[in-house]
Amino acid sequence: MTQKSFAKGSAFPPLKPGLLRLYSMRFCPYAQRTRLVLEYKNITYETINVNLKDKPEWFFDKNPLGLVPILELDDKIIYESTATCEWLDDVYTQNKLQPTDPYVKAWDRILLEYFGKVTTAFYGFLRKPDEREKLQEEFQKYFEFYNDILAKRGGPLFGGEKPSLIDFFLWPHFERLQILQEIDSRLLLDKSKFPSLAKWQESILQVPAVKATSFDLETHKRFFQSYLTGNPDYDIGLEE
Repeated sequence: MTQKSFAKGSAFPPLKPGLLRLYSMRFCPYAQRTRLVLEYKNITYETINVNLKDKPEWFFDKNPLGLVPILELDDKIIYESTATCEWLDDVYTQNKLQPTDPYVKAWDRILLEYFGKVTTAFYGFLRKPDEREKLQEEFQKYFEFYNDILAKRGGPLFGGEKPSLIDFFLWPHFERLQILQEIDSRLLLDKSKFPSLAKWQESILQVPAVKATSFDLETHKRFFQSYLTGNPDYDIGLEE
């Protein structure tokens, strides 16, 4: 299956019975969450990448919101990043990612809810240069929050020695944080101030699923430059 994006007017690629399908966009951090789980669990699947600026007509039959990620398996469809990841972890029981301790599981939900502040600051920093000074200060508070949780848990990952779902929920935006760090070096993780968070970043980069789903800085920069023009290039790096 081609990695190039399906756009408006594209014919629907027929499903294969019994084969899990992921509808994705190569640079979407939310779809990357699902890809991380798929790779970590070594699940066989195929990918259909979608042009989110000019979506195929059939795409809304899969998700009326018109967003990725979406999973489809025969007559089953699941969308929203956290729902897809939790479903995968429940159905494919190898390499479990969800904590069994109810308190830890509740706190992982808190960590995810709080992360909404990080994503808001991330996109605000990109789109609103006049607010960057204020947002840089906010990022320091967010770094401190997650650093303190990791220190209490003992790390190096939120799941301990192995990743948990919350690690994969948070990582995609941290991967893209390097774009902002080039604009303002104060967003680099200061190991003296945030040692546990810096260690987390070093550790998660060694996870094979992370290596398999990541892009380098230059590729991310090229995509975001196109994104900010209002005409995102979803097929960057793919051969003609």
